[in-house]
Amino acid sequence: MQSRLPQRIEIHEVVLRDGIQNEKKLVSTNQKLKLIDALTDCGVRRIEVSSFVNPRLVPQMADAEKLWSMVRQRKGIMYAALILNEKGLERAMRCGVQQVGVYVSASETHSRKNSNASTAEAMREAGLLVGKAHGAGMEVRTGVMNAFGCAYEGNIPQAKVIKVVKDLLKKEPDEICLADTSGMANPSQVRKLVKRVREIAGAVPLSLHLHNTRGLGLANVWAAINEGVSIFDTSLGGLGGCPFIIGARGNISTEDTVNMLHETGIETGINLDMLIGASSHFERYMGQKFPAMVSHLAR
Repeated sequence: MQSRLPQRIEIHEVVLRDGIQNEKKLVSTNQKLKLIDALTDCGVRRIEVSSFVNPRLVPQMADAEKLWSMVRQRKGIMYAALILNEKGLERAMRCGVQQVGVYVSASETHSRKNSNASTAEAMREAGLLVGKAHGAGMEVRTGVMNAFGCAYEGNIPQAKVIKVVKDLLKKEPDEICLADTSGMANPSQVRKLVKRVREIAGAVPLSLHLHNTRGLGLANVWAAINEGVSIFDTSLGGLGGCPFIIGARGNISTEDTVNMLHETGIETGINLDMLIGASSHFERYMGQKFPAMVSHLAR
């Protein structure tokens, strides 16, 4: 088992998108820019800067174009964005986004609530988006939402998730992401699904977007690492979470994840002390105590 552990884990930071998208306090563009610089100074090499969505529905993302025009993009850093449709992709293209994320839900109920489309319809849309994004020279990360269960439907059969993965692989994405959208994953389930997906994904990199809704976030990270996964979405401070469960903790914390990895001898390239400092600064800005644990230890 130990021989399968990756020597290095890549963190895909999502605080600027998933982390703040449901926060009532609007984060200013200048604060976002400061946070991006702080994260890159810490050694974070993948940052999800924004999503290109309807600003009336997600006010936190209303400054997407302005933010992208002002980001000081550094060499060796992947700056990414989430898109939901062709209009969002066109906006991302105009901003020169390097990598876009395109997701399809394995849950029919969630798919219809999220995009007013069936899974099959969403898959057809995803195929068009992947093709157009690749044609524009972008990297494309495709993902499966509710890969480990759905707040509306409960258990999602593995066979259904695998079908979505296979259909996405036909679009030749640069990366496949399994998302625990509803925070329902457990370590045994993670290992089984990851093992199966890695078998069919071949050389296509696999990443995981895990939540800590039920306190199993880091256990699920460890389970996935033991199956060879080396890319994980995390959010600074553990900010953000599952929009389906009011008050539930959501995204796994970047600093807690990095701390666990470093304690077990796995490299991330991230300076943990600096990361904790960045989290504490942003915590004060937001005026709340973040769910992350290691940031609140006496140091």
